[in-house]
Amino acid sequence: MSHDFYTSQILPHAAIIIKICRAYSNSQEDFEDYYQEVCLQIWRSRNNFSGKSEWSTWIYRVSLNVCLTLLKKDKKNANTFVSDAIPKDVQDDNQAFFKEASLNELYNAIKQLNEINRAIILLYLEEKSYQEIASIMGMNANTIGVRINRIKEQLKKLVHGKIN
Repeated sequence: MSHDFYTSQILPHAAIIIKICRAYSNSQEDFEDYYQEVCLQIWRSRNNFSGKSEWSTWIYRVSLNVCLTLLKKDKKNANTFVSDAIPKDVQDDNQAFFKEASLNELYNAIKQLNEINRAIILLYLEEKSYQEIASIMGMNANTIGVRINRIKEQLKKLVHGKIN
């Protein structure tokens, strides 16, 4: 992978990749592996990008597919995540993101969701429209709306269950 491609096409969307990889990995080592594999797959399949969607939407789709594939291959049950596992070139921009305890609590709750619901809520948290989420997930926008409401309720129960 060329440094220019990484800098111009992947790095501007690193936050997307980091959030998805973080939601599907359970350790620093897994996170680093997932991040690296996502970047590699984006580079390998860059010529398959047809331009029918935004580049960021395509990055989401590739990231989700890679993470889901890796998750199926590697079913480790470690529940710790080391926040300094971010690639050095994006570490400074994301330190606050990883240090907030409430955010870690949210990610722990998100990790308890099934794989599809995890993907949907991550896209929702990125403020994607129901239509964008539906496009990425290959679902109907109305179905996405219903699932998001159910996922929110499930997350409330998971988070409050940990606090009480």
